[in-house]
Amino acid sequence: MLKAIEQDVFQFVDFAPMSFDGYIDNCLITHTVKAVGGDTHLGGEDFDKLMVDHCVQEYKKKENKNISQNARAMMRLKIACEKAKRDLSSTPQTPIEIDSLYEGVDLTTKFSRAKFEELNAGFFNMCIKHVESCLGDGNTHKNDVDDVVIVGGSTRIPKVQKMLMEFFNGKPLCKSISADEAVTYGTAVLAANLTGTGDAKVQKMILADVTPLSLGIRVVGGFMSVVIPRNTPIPTIKVGDFVTSIDNHTIVPFNVFQGESRKTEDNIFLGTFRLIGIPPAPTGVEKLKVCFKLDADGILNVSAEVVSTGAKNSITIVKSGVLSIPKDAK
Repeated sequence: MLKAIEQDVFQFVDFAPMSFDGYIDNCLITHTVKAVGGDTHLGGEDFDKLMVDHCVQEYKKKENKNISQNARAMMRLKIACEKAKRDLSSTPQTPIEIDSLYEGVDLTTKFSRAKFEELNAGFFNMCIKHVESCLGDGNTHKNDVDDVVIVGGSTRIPKVQKMLMEFFNGKPLCKSISADEAVTYGTAVLAANLTGTGDAKVQKMILADVTPLSLGIRVVGGFMSVVIPRNTPIPTIKVGDFVTSIDNHTIVPFNVFQGESRKTEDNIFLGTFRLIGIPPAPTGVEKLKVCFKLDADGILNVSAEVVSTGAKNSITIVKSGVLSIPKDAK
């Protein structure tokens, strides 16, 4: 006798101080991440900055004093705005009061939730676009999502919750997990699974992840040639074919990057190595084969080979900024 088991689809929205991320998880014993999306440069600190900028302008208009170049005053104002932002999650209006903010003059003002939402409307809309994009990458319609789990301190903002509920056609948000502790809980469960500790349920858990950002190398013009696209299931092996771009080029550097921008200067630099022993030849004659191997632990090995001679070199990247020593390094 066979029994059909339905798999629930979860949309996770992680909105932390420094980033906004969304991912879709198809859950059973095996947790299959279908897609990851977001913006590592969008988070709660962006809201704080707009509040601070607004207060600076109000203070300048009221007191005729510009505090933007005074580090101490700006830090005090930033701390006060962070507190006000948290307070506005539970109250429609909150005071911001700082004694002797600058040259002995106090700052006293009131900040409303409506003003906060007005200032950050662009960021809020951007968040919803990222959620929509993530669903598209995972080939999942929003009506097929069973639960929307919100994680991270900024998901407490009423406007963010309202927009998410409206986007998912009124579906209630899952708030049973502590927004501040969820990531820590998940890390602890995964650590227990990897180290063989914990109960049987933890040991049966399997996480099938995807690459959160594209991986590739820099080519002529400073552009990034993607070898492993974003949201590729891991582990994975991808191969790219390249040619020399300069006549009689005998040494070619390979610079590895992570990101979604076409220009490598806007992406994350991971490491570099050189391929030597290329036979002198006109541009485009010598063919180079580049292989990216990404394992289940996120460890990336990048190798390059001269097709005509078999000369090789490689680098292993454990994580951003932590590199193995290239084989030709002396």
